[in-house]
Amino acid sequence: MARKPAQPVLRKPRRTPRTDALRNRERILDAAKQAFTRSGANASLDDIAKQAGVGAGTLYRHFRNRDELIEAVYRSEVEKLAAAERRLAETMPPLEALRTWMLMFVDHVAQKHIIAPALNSVVGGATKLYEGSRHTVFGAIQSLVKRAIKSGDIRNDIDAQDLLRPLIGVSYLGFDPDWQKSARRLVDILVAGSRPLK
Repeated sequence: MARKPAQPVLRKPRRTPRTDALRNRERILDAAKQAFTRSGANASLDDIAKQAGVGAGTLYRHFRNRDELIEAVYRSEVEKLAAAERRLAETMPPLEALRTWMLMFVDHVAQKHIIAPALNSVVGGATKLYEGSRHTVFGAIQSLVKRAIKSGDIRNDIDAQDLLRPLIGVSYLGFDPDWQKSARRLVDILVAGSRPLK
């Protein structure tokens, strides 16, 4: 007697998060970023939930503990920076897109300064988190630099690191209130210095 062919195992399709769940997650991340900026790593999770307009249970469904929330805030900021590269490349001329992204990077570094004390509270420290974001950030600026080289807006001997390193360097000069203003001025100096020689 011939055996019947095995019936394929039907698996339920993986559910995608509902729109309201995604909206709640974004509200929690925004509220957490503000709370960690104000109060550091010990910001009250109940207050974050209240600020986001959700219950504590909703917060814990998205983030099991404080460390997960802190990491998610930082990753969210890095993802926004990477997404900005794609959006700017589609909507702006190459040199303008590069300059705008570099200014956004300065704001990102300022945000990182604010969130850093909270990140340092994460078990094992924030080193692995920073290492993972470094690749994402470098990929974004490298793409913009290549595009600006191709258009002839900047010299073909310019490397993404030539622009990124000075911006990172100026951010380590301390917490002088004017550092962000200086970094923004540096963006224009770097862009001007990258233009083709006449």
